[in-house]
Amino acid sequence: MTTLALLSIAILFGGMVFFSFGFAPVLFAQLPSERVRPLLRGTFPYYYLVVIAVSTICAAVAMIVQPLAAALLLGVCLSTVYARQDLMGRINAATDRGDKRMFGILHGLSVVIQLIQIGIVGWALILVV
Repeated sequence: MTTLALLSIAILFGGMVFFSFGFAPVLFAQLPSERVRPLLRGTFPYYYLVVIAVSTICAAVAMIVQPLAAALLLGVCLSTVYARQDLMGRINAATDRGDKRMFGILHGLSVVIQLIQIGIVGWALILVV
């Protein structure tokens, strides 16, 4: 069961790191921003669903071998539900209103949450090893 926990958490960690530091930056480097923004806006709901589902699976598997890691992963799941169900809508609304100040604040919050989540998933990975 430890191997399954390790592999599932590693998949979550890798996916989150790739999306944040690979996929999104490459889009901005390769496409004009007026094409990237709608693409990312359409991608985030699915990304968040994947993180919610995979972190839930990881938490369930980790509960057997490392309860603290499971609790951390559950926190990632719950904070992603918040980011998807509340924060993303407020970010989109600020964009639609042209409110650059509020967009900056809310987007900054989403980035901080994402970075903390990546750190927490990395911590959970270390705990399971």
